[in-house]
Amino acid sequence: MASRKINDLHPDLQPIALKFLERCNSIGLDILITCTFRSWIEQEKLYSIGRTLPGKKVTNARPGQSKHNNMIDGRPASLAFDVVPMKSGKPIWNDRDPIWGIIGEIGVELGLDWAGRWKSFVEYPHFQLNIPTT
Repeated sequence: MASRKINDLHPDLQPIALKFLERCNSIGLDILITCTFRSWIEQEKLYSIGRTLPGKKVTNARPGQSKHNNMIDGRPASLAFDVVPMKSGKPIWNDRDPIWGIIGEIGVELGLDWAGRWKSFVEYPHFQLNIPTT
């Protein structure tokens, strides 16, 4: 199972993720981190959805290509995290909900690359730090 732990983020991303959660919370947004680090096996399963497994494609990243797969010295050091906003204890996955734009702007203001702005594969829950992988 993919990690949700802040400690499984790259050391440079950990304080930014905490600041992201703090800013969201300060304006009354309840945010759940759904994924930090993901193993290559987990990445392969996700990549298979919409290809060899039923469902809509959820990623274009093969194992080792995702920022979620990054490691340092054999330990998780994800360069990305995924989130979902919560309302009344329920996740809001509808990307037409204006809450996603607010969340996205907070991430961008903190210097993160928000996949909600990508042209090739839009992914509202995904935020990443753009530094060379180690």
